Amino acid sequence: MTQMTTDQMARVKATAPVLAEHGATITKHFYQRMFNRHPELKNLFNQTHQATGSQQQTLARAVYAYAANIDNLGALGGAVTRIAHKHASLNIRPEHYPIVGDNLLASIVEVLGDAVDPATLEAWRVAYGQLAQILIGVEANLYAGAAWSGFRPFKVARKVRESDEITSFYLTPADGGAAPSFEPGQYVTVKRFVGELGVEQPRQYSLSDAPHGKWLRISVKREAGGAEAVPAGKVSTLMHDGVEEGAIVEVTAPMGDFTLKRDAQTPVVLISGGVGITPMVSIASTLIADGSQEGSPRDVRFVHACRSGAVHAFRDWLNDAARTHANVTRTVLYEEVGPNDRVGVDHDLEGRLTPARIEQYALVPDADYYICGPIAFMRAQRDALVALGVAPERVNTEIFGSGALE
Repeated sequence: MTQMTTDQMARVKATAPVLAEHGATITKHFYQRMFNRHPELKNLFNQTHQATGSQQQTLARAVYAYAANIDNLGALGGAVTRIAHKHASLNIRPEHYPIVGDNLLASIVEVLGDAVDPATLEAWRVAYGQLAQILIGVEANLYAGAAWSGFRPFKVARKVRESDEITSFYLTPADGGAAPSFEPGQYVTVKRFVGELGVEQPRQYSLSDAPHGKWLRISVKREAGGAEAVPAGKVSTLMHDGVEEGAIVEVTAPMGDFTLKRDAQTPVVLISGGVGITPMVSIASTLIADGSQEGSPRDVRFVHACRSGAVHAFRDWLNDAARTHANVTRTVLYEEVGPNDRVGVDHDLEGRLTPARIEQYALVPDADYYICGPIAFMRAQRDALVALGVAPERVNTEIFGSGALE
């Protein structure tokens, strides 16, 4: 790997303001250029995020962050790890990096023109090579520790409706082997062929059960379609309507750094919104199982918010967990209470999860916090906890797709 000179670092860092202004234009051009030359790579990228522009915005932010911190890459450690897990889950390999680099550098030139002199372009070439080698190295370690390489066929052993929107799929290896272990909170990538697009589309789904070797369970929310060229919910609809018991789906090995710290003894607070409950069920189920084996269960406080009882998944499971395990307490909020929603049974509070409610129901001394849900929900809960004095390193959030907590 070519080492960057001090002058090259300065040149890359100096382009950060330009990237802040023109980054989205560059990344939009980049994706169009790359897909025109390498249409097979459309199978690796979420085309809904391409259509909405969110993927372009995310890449622009990432490129800007890299430029701004080129002389202090340690500041990007958490982001690099998260990106590497996402790449490994998508089966991105070293041979993909030169393709991305060539098209990204060409796009910088084609968009910015004479504003980029040869020396600055060379600095960016070396900078990209440096970042690529960092990611390739982290991803190599993830692949080496993975239960299998690439996509593996799994059979849908069971399909269970959890709510009006969420359905669980129990996946067992098609070869009859045992389901792999994983870290509670991780996800897998499932791909489905989308006929109208003519490409396979990957989607990440959290594992929603404890690791026990019997199956991998994912719980998929049917997303509402939009007006964009590639409507949201395309793959989730195919899963709900086109994947029945006995079907075969292609799955990558579990990945993700949003994981339970199993060796700690601290209390755990799980805060979820909507389908964000899925990794929390995995984490809580694991804590319950670990506590039963060790005899010293950790306190678990489960706070869940959703729109109404109709979309409340895993309600009976959570009620049973709180009733049968003294270390588990729950607080459930419905934004809109329906005529059949029972207070104290189905839910505890009406309305949204506000900072005041976080303080009353979720604040636990010395706890580790895990938050999953829509981006705005996670940002609000994280900010509320930090404002209440919780150390930021104790607050863990899960981010899918092209969103970002800023």
